[in-house]
Amino acid sequence: MYNPKSTKAEEFIDNEEVLSTLEYANSNKNNLELVDKILEKAKLGKGLTHREASVLLACEDEGKNQKIFSLAKKMKLEYYGNRIVLFAPLYLSNYCINGCVYCPYHAKNKHIPRKKMTQEEIKKEVIALQDMGHKRLAIETGEDPVNNPIEYVLESLKTIYSIHHKNGAIRRANVNIAATTVENYRKLKEAGIGTYILFQETYNKKSYEELHPTGPKHNYAYHTEAMDRAMQGGIDDVGLGVLFGLESYKYEFAALLMHAEHLEAVYGVGPHTISVPRIKHADDINPEEFDNGIDDDIFTKIIACIRISVPYTGMIISTRESKECRRKALELGISQISGASRTSVGGYAQPENEEENFEDTSQFDVSDRRTLDEVINWLIELGYVPSFCTACYREGRVGDRFMAICKEQQIHKFCHPNAIMTLQEYLEDYAKEPTKIAGKKLVQQEVEKIQDGKIKQLTKEYLEKIEHGERDFRF
Repeated sequence: MYNPKSTKAEEFIDNEEVLSTLEYANSNKNNLELVDKILEKAKLGKGLTHREASVLLACEDEGKNQKIFSLAKKMKLEYYGNRIVLFAPLYLSNYCINGCVYCPYHAKNKHIPRKKMTQEEIKKEVIALQDMGHKRLAIETGEDPVNNPIEYVLESLKTIYSIHHKNGAIRRANVNIAATTVENYRKLKEAGIGTYILFQETYNKKSYEELHPTGPKHNYAYHTEAMDRAMQGGIDDVGLGVLFGLESYKYEFAALLMHAEHLEAVYGVGPHTISVPRIKHADDINPEEFDNGIDDDIFTKIIACIRISVPYTGMIISTRESKECRRKALELGISQISGASRTSVGGYAQPENEEENFEDTSQFDVSDRRTLDEVINWLIELGYVPSFCTACYREGRVGDRFMAICKEQQIHKFCHPNAIMTLQEYLEDYAKEPTKIAGKKLVQQEVEKIQDGKIKQLTKEYLEKIEHGERDFRF
């Protein structure tokens, strides 16, 4: 029986409820009166239920779809403004004992080289990332209790946070590792992680078990209930995501929102982020073998519908996607993107003339291969403020504290000036001259948009101090 307040996976992601939702959405996809009613509710900015959102996703009327996109753009600006947060993934190890059929790290793949970085190698990677300008990382490992125990992750986090090269520092490390115990989540919390991220891959239990035939990840309930254990372990911010292309996108969409509703119902705070990866080519993985792939039009509509359904939630898109696809996604709801990503173990410190070698350990092919500076310049050209801000995390504005501010659309007061100041740091320390010129012009324009006179004046003072070598100011 469907029960969003239950902590049992098959009750808060009830298969019959998902199927009933899809049937309801399909029967009402051209019910324009209902679509209008749902859109009017969405305009209030309080979100939509999974059933209401599924009707919008199924809607075939072009005029109504344009209203969905327009509303998504409006919601994005109201909640997140024109800021785009930058991050990079850091793969520590690709040892894995699972049998996931869509991932080249699966245990039966004897072709891919296995690698686990030492702390000294991690240090070199972090310095390379800092020298690009990155301040925020997403830590990744395969699931292997022998090679990648929690102690290794904790030691690696300590190393990452300890490195300060020139003006560089990693101020927030999010963690994307396999489902684990409440005790281990408590240890991650104590280690100072930002968001705990775990992709469900698919919420359809039957498909899930077929796609994960062996290894600990085969346990659907244990994996799906991971966010509950993370919350119980004291982690304030969790990030959801599915791998679109494995199962029907409409099924995944409804279940993803049900998961968000569950977290809200039980813990009073929904997901801090939602990621929207699509299956991509990798070492021995051919995405064409999976028959649920989605094109760019469906993909962007999914993003728009998520944005208006959970307007307070950050949305992430990675370098899996092309430059053009990411441009469209940014308009419709994405608030975080990766830049200059390497999905291989030890890929950042690798010399350029050895670039062909680091791909050997990649988890998936990267579509957007631009440098971080090229991505920053591109964002500025599009009118966005590239942000390296980690202030909320370090000021304790996390979990329900963050959501309370965000839901009232007050986060701009902090995030906008903080984003401007972190961009100024990037421009002073890492930007190439064209980016620096364009960025300084944008900074001046954005400062004038700050409505609070005291904060505007302080921001101007801090910007001047940044120009003279001081760092890390925040509201």
